[in-house]
Amino acid sequence: MTKYIFTTGGVVSSIGKGIASASIGMLLEARGLRVAMMKMDPYINVDPGTMNPYEHGEVFVTDDGAETDLDLGHYERFTSSKLSQKSNATTGAVYNTVIQKERRGEYLGKTVQVIPHITDEIKSRIRSLTAEEEPVDVAIIEIGGTVGDIESLPFLEALRQFRLEVGPEHCCCVHVTLVPYIEASGELKTKPTQHSVRALRDIGLQPDIIICRTGKNRLAKEQRQKIALFCNVGNDAIINAEDIFPLYAIPLNFKRQGLDDITLRILGVTAPEGDLTEWTDMVARMKAAETTVHIAAVGKYVGHDDAYKSINEAFVHAGIHNDCNVRLSWVDSEEVEKASSADDLLRECDAILVGPGFGARGIEGKIAAARYARENNVPYFGICLGMQIAVLELARHKAGLDEASSTEFAPDTPHPVISLLSEQRGVKDMGGTMRLGQYRCDLREETRAHAAYGDTVIYERHRHRYEFNNEYLDTLTQAGMVVSGTHSKGDHELVEIIELTDHPWFCAVQFHPEFKSKPLRPQPLFRDFVGAALQHRKQRD
Repeated sequence: MTKYIFTTGGVVSSIGKGIASASIGMLLEARGLRVAMMKMDPYINVDPGTMNPYEHGEVFVTDDGAETDLDLGHYERFTSSKLSQKSNATTGAVYNTVIQKERRGEYLGKTVQVIPHITDEIKSRIRSLTAEEEPVDVAIIEIGGTVGDIESLPFLEALRQFRLEVGPEHCCCVHVTLVPYIEASGELKTKPTQHSVRALRDIGLQPDIIICRTGKNRLAKEQRQKIALFCNVGNDAIINAEDIFPLYAIPLNFKRQGLDDITLRILGVTAPEGDLTEWTDMVARMKAAETTVHIAAVGKYVGHDDAYKSINEAFVHAGIHNDCNVRLSWVDSEEVEKASSADDLLRECDAILVGPGFGARGIEGKIAAARYARENNVPYFGICLGMQIAVLELARHKAGLDEASSTEFAPDTPHPVISLLSEQRGVKDMGGTMRLGQYRCDLREETRAHAAYGDTVIYERHRHRYEFNNEYLDTLTQAGMVVSGTHSKGDHELVEIIELTDHPWFCAVQFHPEFKSKPLRPQPLFRDFVGAALQHRKQRD
């Protein structure tokens, strides 16, 4: 029978439940168990697809086109769990389904209420997570928000009911909480954790394991015993989660404290000891790296650390492969626009990335960055909008199309080098209507993309509405652009990857390669881009 782990959070939001859940999943997989993972978010948006990155961070996309919470990125980077539309549920999605059922008369005239109808829908989504052909040994369900929030109450109530239905012996509740350090008194305070656990118990859930975030400090033996006593948890189930570098060392810290053994004991599962040698060696390589490359990432949402979370992590993975540290400096594209020259902001970098985004703000700054990279032989990598930017720069400054633009920014441009996807015309609803999910891309041999992937067919994930306008293909090709990757669609091909042959390393893609990067398997283009940055750095030195 499938076992269930419920991860909740207390005291403050963004406490690290996603990393904790991913780490537990990684440790259990290492012991031979098949793991499924899910994030439940209490906000009323149906999904994060329409949310500003400053509100919610990046939108992570699955193979089947789900726009999901960024914690699913952690799940994929730490585990091999197959994520899909089933792996993320929100209050908005749950209520939307229940309301549609009510409109169809499926409740047979009954009054529709939070209990049992909303909680039943939440429970059905948990069950559907494990309703696959291959059996799942452990399902890890993370509840977003903080215990005590009014928004999360239906989810916690659903967990209480679900635990009784499947049997408490098949469930493990992991509570992640903050133990703050008070500078004036010089001590960690356990009272907020006690109150958080009491709030959880008032709902009817007793934590089996408490993971304590303690900043740079560690819990003393007496503090662990105090939390265990007041929270009705075994002493060995109080796990210290101090801040650790690198991020990928966190599962190893949990392993040293026996978190996997404790979890399996609570669930009544016997599993062989896992082999973490490869993961341990990877972390050691990260710590041992001495060389550093400086990459300037020109973006629009640089004020929020999580806005480009998967890109940040993909560079970490690429650095591991190249035995170097990647110092990623996010440069506001509007500042590039204001600068007298892009050289003022970019001259010290070893490579330039122009990342994804939407809207006209900061576009000219991104174009200036792409031009600087091309004209100064600085390695360039464009992702999604970053590919469109590279095309616009080439059109304006190499193909003589001075007013070239995208219909996203300039609907009346005389040269719509980038235009709306055909299937997007007439679309009015913004949520879940972009070109989303995994698509095939055919690679042209003897190109940089082909060399990176070592294959002629790849599959990558997309999230966009606009595409390269094939009416300008001949013009741009004559200007030096090489199309190295395409997707066949009906009677024409969508441009997926472009390159420049007269440049040390210039590659841009319409898809989001960062979503598939893992610490033990870095994404090929990120890997080679960092390698090119290292080479450029050596030449500059």
